[in-house]
Amino acid sequence: MMNNKLKRIRVIICLLVTVGILCIQDSLPVSAAGLDTGDSQTSTVLTPPGAADTPEELNRPNVGNIFTLTMNEGNGDLNGALRILLTLTMIAIAPILIIMMTSFTRIIIVLHFTRAALNTQTAPPNQILIGLALILTFFIMEPTIERINTEAVQPFENGVIEQEEALERGIQPLREFMYPQTQAKDVELFMDIAGDAWDGNLDSIPMSVLIPSFMISELRQAFWIGFMIYIPFIVIDMVVASTLMSMGMMMLPPTTVSMPFKILLFVLADGWSLVIGNLVKTFY
Repeated sequence: MMNNKLKRIRVIICLLVTVGILCIQDSLPVSAAGLDTGDSQTSTVLTPPGAADTPEELNRPNVGNIFTLTMNEGNGDLNGALRILLTLTMIAIAPILIIMMTSFTRIIIVLHFTRAALNTQTAPPNQILIGLALILTFFIMEPTIERINTEAVQPFENGVIEQEEALERGIQPLREFMYPQTQAKDVELFMDIAGDAWDGNLDSIPMSVLIPSFMISELRQAFWIGFMIYIPFIVIDMVVASTLMSMGMMMLPPTTVSMPFKILLFVLADGWSLVIGNLVKTFY
């Protein structure tokens, strides 16, 4: 019995303390944050209590639930979540853009042919070739990237242009880069496949036609440059093979003997400077 009385006394004391706190605490006004007035203490009550004169006014709702929101500061800035989404999207499609719409394809194929012509197997390794191709790609594409940033990215972030216009402005520098490197017969090929007519202007070429045409032209140009690189090394192979046969050393592979001479010729002629320098100049 004593325990039950103590429990009741404790409950009553807790209730009295709670009621006392509620009575002492000041009333907090209900407000709507984010109103276009900028005042966070603006009440959501439309008319004060006791202001109704007729029964019809009493039946009307007295709480504002529709407000107009405006952006006073930071107008045009991207939301943090949207910026992260766009960044992740660009990271996902960056390899496709680098491979299909830049100078990367021609550079990496020419570097591969150079290594194959030297017959050095894995020297330089693939990581070095890909890294060198990426650096050269960024060097060649730097003016185009600056144009995209100046004409599309910065105006879009400042709220000057809409998303559709930003995409059009961003694609235009890439189109102007790809078009001079694309042969007309490749464009005509894909235009005929698509069933469209081409008037010879860049503006009339859709991206679905320009990108594959640019890729085919890049592959053709890269293989032609690779063939030109192969010629002096083939001559060395022929000279070494004929020399070994005249000496009766048929069991010795000619490639084993010719590889040091190839490397020596390549180093004496400053081959990397010649190959990379002339390769970069093909885009200007």
